[in-house]
Amino acid sequence: MSSVHVCLNNPLSPSSTLRRSFSLHIETTSLLGISNGRRTLHATACLNVEVEATDGNAVKPGIPKSKEVMETEARVLVGTYARAPVVLASGKGCKLYDVEGREYLDMSAGIAVNALGHGDEDWLKAVVEQATTLTHVSNMYYSIPQVELAKRLVASSFADRVFFSNSGTEANEAAIKFSRKFQRYTHPDAKEPATEFISFTNSFHGRTVGALALTSKEHYRSPFEPVMPGVTFLEYGNIEVTKKLIQQGRTAAVFVEPIQGEGGIYSATKEFLQFLRSACDDSGALLVFDEVQCGLGRTGYLWAHEAFGVFPDIMTLAKPLAGGLPIGAVLVTERVASAMNYGDHGSTFAGGPLVCNAALAVVDKISNPSFLASVSKKGLFLKEILKQKIGGSSHVREIRGLGLIVGIELDVPASPLVDACRNAGLLVLTAGKGNVIRLVPPLIITEQELDHAAEILYQALPVLDQHNSD
Repeated sequence: MSSVHVCLNNPLSPSSTLRRSFSLHIETTSLLGISNGRRTLHATACLNVEVEATDGNAVKPGIPKSKEVMETEARVLVGTYARAPVVLASGKGCKLYDVEGREYLDMSAGIAVNALGHGDEDWLKAVVEQATTLTHVSNMYYSIPQVELAKRLVASSFADRVFFSNSGTEANEAAIKFSRKFQRYTHPDAKEPATEFISFTNSFHGRTVGALALTSKEHYRSPFEPVMPGVTFLEYGNIEVTKKLIQQGRTAAVFVEPIQGEGGIYSATKEFLQFLRSACDDSGALLVFDEVQCGLGRTGYLWAHEAFGVFPDIMTLAKPLAGGLPIGAVLVTERVASAMNYGDHGSTFAGGPLVCNAALAVVDKISNPSFLASVSKKGLFLKEILKQKIGGSSHVREIRGLGLIVGIELDVPASPLVDACRNAGLLVLTAGKGNVIRLVPPLIITEQELDHAAEILYQALPVLDQHNSD
């Protein structure tokens, strides 16, 4: 069995000529020291991964090759994901490595999750220390990391209270329930309190039935209809149309992403969000900001809505909050929280000590003003270098975004460019109607790495001409 020694004082250099002593088999786990089913728990608070010099393309004996893993996946997993043909085995910083040892620059960050990249030392220390102390107790009991994380989120936001969940879609489900309960609580004599919702074109709020009902793309909803009724979709940014349909006694809440991620990296205007705030105040509806993808430093602001100076009644968070571990959060004002009673909502796993301690490490690092300033600076650099390198292409319609959430809109489908970039060692995503390249790298990425990513995109662009001619 390969051994793994741990010491955070000697970080791994992200070189394709180094190979880590990890095994993909569960019997060889570096953090918990599990061997043949026995738990030895010899992990310490300081982690170091032993590496050995090798040919970057060499494959360690015992590790399945990509073809074998993909064939096995096709036999044993439900076919809900159209995965890229890459089997990733390890990562460090902004680099990922597949099982054959190939290196990739990660501009996707696990869909905007790995804000601190892969293997951040402070995050690892928080996870290992908590894993050796206490991982789960349920919400039948108090736990310190959950309370400390809630304190930190309240202190750094508009909110007075926090509810934890396990994902973004769960956070939005909770926001749906909170909104309806708030309307009943504040209108106890109403025969039919407000229960309807406003959402917008190009929106994405999740895949569970309530959040799915708020998601505008019909192909996500249609296989599972009827979904939750009472949702009206309006044009994102259209004040005149929206003005007519936020109605007192009918609209429980308005759900909006300050910057739409999955929908194509579209940003709201300050005027639009100010209008929504005013309209919700006038009608008694709640304003819900979904910052699952755009929140927590991604824009260069701690919260995306801070760029507009408009504040919600409820904000939902998830993706980057625990640095790769599953978590969601619903931040609410005291006015909203007062409507909720014991038993109105809950979760077995949410807010566990392990994920909350990891999240504390993430929040502490990202909320540092110098860290946020660096995100803003790198975001401006990224858009400028993209304009220089690819902005003149006839296929590039627009380069847009804020901070390190950037979209490149094309006049053709983006998939051939995504594939060409991956073959050249760059991982990017699509968005919108499939014609937008979405760049959401780890927030720790360097300008040198961003320049390298832009160069790969530039070199790969001709594939769009080839595809178009076909």
